[in-house]
This record gives sequence, structure tokens and C-alpha cells, in this order.
Amino acid sequence: MAQPHFLLVTFPAQGHINPGLQLAKRLISIGVRVTFATSDYAIRRIEKNSTTHAQGLSFAAFSDGYENGYNSSVDVNHYMGELERLGSLTLSDFIASSTKQGNGFTCIVYSILIPWVAKVGKAHNVPTTLFWNQTAIMFGIYYYYFKGYGDVIRNNIEDPSFSVSLPGLPELRSRDLPSFFIPSDPYSLALPAFKEHLDILDEETNPKILVNTYDTLESEALKAIHQYNMVGIGPLIPSAFLDGKDPSDTSFGGDLFMGYHNEYVEWLNAKPKSSVIYVSFGSLSVLSKPQMEELARGLIDTGRPFLWVIRSKEGGEEDKEEDNLSCKEELEKQGKIVPWCSQVEVLSHPSVGCFVTHCGWNSTFESLCSGVPTVAFPQWTDQATNAKLLEDVWKTGVRVNVNEEGIVEGPEIKRCLEIVLGDEEKGKEMRRNAKKWKDLAREAAKEGGSSDKNLNNFVEKIAKGW
Repeated sequence: MAQPHFLLVTFPAQGHINPGLQLAKRLISIGVRVTFATSDYAIRRIEKNSTTHAQGLSFAAFSDGYENGYNSSVDVNHYMGELERLGSLTLSDFIASSTKQGNGFTCIVYSILIPWVAKVGKAHNVPTTLFWNQTAIMFGIYYYYFKGYGDVIRNNIEDPSFSVSLPGLPELRSRDLPSFFIPSDPYSLALPAFKEHLDILDEETNPKILVNTYDTLESEALKAIHQYNMVGIGPLIPSAFLDGKDPSDTSFGGDLFMGYHNEYVEWLNAKPKSSVIYVSFGSLSVLSKPQMEELARGLIDTGRPFLWVIRSKEGGEEDKEEDNLSCKEELEKQGKIVPWCSQVEVLSHPSVGCFVTHCGWNSTFESLCSGVPTVAFPQWTDQATNAKLLEDVWKTGVRVNVNEEGIVEGPEIKRCLEIVLGDEEKGKEMRRNAKKWKDLAREAAKEGGSSDKNLNNFVEKIAKGW
């Protein structure tokens, strides 16, 4: 049997690329040749980082019309339109030329927000599979929204007392639902892309969806929708921090950040076990100045050491005086502020006792797999749902409450941190649960574990032509 060759295509954002690269490495480890495709700009960034290379992995780029990458000043509607228009053309050309050279594809796996990839695959008679890089519960929410619950959600989303029970999913209040459902949300244009994903799946016979989760974490949600076969293949985090099979697989950020890396690791090494608060809001979320001030005050008032990632501004723009935090000196005495860190490495460090997170799925999953309890501080998209799951379903964290202006005040941040890190029963229970989910994640990922078996079965069926 010829070696299967997969084309793995992701939306060009860090939260999609990182798990996509991990999936590519898993596929390679079970004998699949993989070509990883995303936008020109993102591919250039990946290729600069030698640690992302693996034997059997090659890269291809498609155009999105933005050679220097997307940034917040770009109109998002225009960007998504250009991504589909140019991406379809350039990806189609790439598939055609690869096939002509005798280097065709057995299967195309594509991430969320780019349903047009499935159409390109169909035009070239290549089977396609959706890679759902959020929770199975999140998939269920979008599914039910478009299959009968849309009106009731739309009509009540801004009522704080509203809650909805969707089959096979936990009960969700309005604050637990994705921000895209709010009519005023500037990114609600993502909804048509999710609907298109479902429309494409509905045209397929026995559609399979690869989900970045594991069976014991979301057992009910994975089976909730009988029309689709949802397959847990996660956690898609570097091997060095999961099964240890490949200690070189750390996804470290390369020479650019080496100075910061050595500095914060040494700083963490000097701190007592489970004492450090780690604070990061991912690669996209930007907190307002008043919110940053409240967060700083909350951290200072705990009296505990912290490692806080405050990203540099886009395009190398320099910080202005008015952007500086008023209590910067106090902060720097008590903790450490860095522009970047290797998150899985930090969460795996024994000195880290709590993670203040925006609840993006990668960050949420990494906290579960590292056994670190959380203070959930969601901003938008699926983050509110993930915060709900951390607090009420997996019970490894506490969610912050916002005031009437939508700000989380310093005393509220301190309250949440003291619960998670304290000696009361609630904090102890969170830490016990965090350890439980960490152990189950490792169980799923190891050879013969549920996720390992699920991915092997998927590849076997593809290689046999389904």
C-alpha cells in the first residue's frame, strides 16, 4: 500500500496553526506524509523556526492578499473575502501541480473558518475531513444554533437570566454562549462560515470530524450529534510536555526569544512549588488600559509572585508613556513581565500554581493537560463557553465577574486568585480535579490510548479508501 499523503490546511492564526502542526507531527509518527498549508506570511514565520520541522513534513503557502499578515487595522470582512477568493485559487493550483508531478493527496484535513477548502478538495476529487480545533461542546452549540435553536438564542442572548438546554450539552446561560451570537459583535460574520461547515458535512456520507479533545473529557458531547462521527484525537500539545516520546518536540519559539526564555526559566526555578501566578491573554486579545490597571492592582494585592506576558505592540510600534502601568515599579518588584514565553513549558513548571487565562481553547486545554487550576477571564468568541466548562463542568477554575462597565476590578481578581491558590476546600478540589484531567490526558495520548487509537483508525480507513 502506498504511503498516505495528507494536505493539512489551517486558518492563518496562531490558535489554529499550533494544534495543526501538532496534528501533522502525530500523523507523521504513524506513517503519513504531511504537507502543511496556511497563508504566505504564516508559512514564512513557521519556516524561520527550525523546531517546527519534522522529517516527512513539508510546507505550502496559499495567498490571502496580505503579504505582511493580518492585523487589527484590516477590515475583517474584506480579509475573509480575500482569504477565500485568493486562497481557493492558489490552493487549487498547488493541488493540481502536485498531482501532475505524481505527488497527489490521499486526504485534505482543514481547520475551522475555512470551509472553502472542502470545495477545493471536491473539485480535485480528494476526500476532505474537518479538523475542529475547539471543544466538541462548542461544535454542538453551533450545530444546534443552526438546527432549530437560532431564534430562541438570538432573541434572548442579551438577557442575563436566559439559559438554554441543548441535547447532550451542559445547561448554558447567555454569558456562557459564544460572542458571535450577540448581534452587535463585530466578528459575527464568522457565523456563516460555521453554517457552511455544517452544510458541507451534511452533503457527505458518514462525515468524520477530528476534534482536539479526548474521550473522557467530553464523552457526552462527542456522541451528542448522531449524524456525524466526532473523533477525539487530542490533546494536540508538544510531545515533550505530554507523552515524552519526543523530548525535542517543545514548540519553542526559536532564537528571537532565547534571551527571554533563559531569563524567565531561571526566575521560575528560584520560586517555591506552586507559588507563581501565570498571566497570559493569548496572541489576539488586547486588554484596555483601565483593565490592565485593575489586573495589576489585583496581582499586587495578593502579595504573590507572578509571570505576566504583555505582548509587544503590532508592527514594532513603540509603547507610549501613557500606555505604561501606573504601578510598574511595584509590579516589577513582586513579579516578572515578559513579551513572550513558551506557554506549555511555563505551565509544566513546578513553581506555577495558577493560570489567569483568556480561555482560548489552546490555553484552556494546556492548563488541563498540565494540571494547573485557572482563573477564567474570557474575552470573546468561544472563551466564555470554555470558562463555563472550567468552572462548572471540569471544576478546575473560578470565573471572574465583571462590573457594570465590563471591567473586572482588582478586588475581584484578588478574590478569585485567593480561592484557587488558597487552603480552603474549594481550592483543594480544583487542584485535585486539575491533576485528574492531566492524568487522563496523558492516558488518552499514550500508545494504545483512546486518542492514539482514534487517529490510527482514521488513517487506516483513509488509506483503504474509507
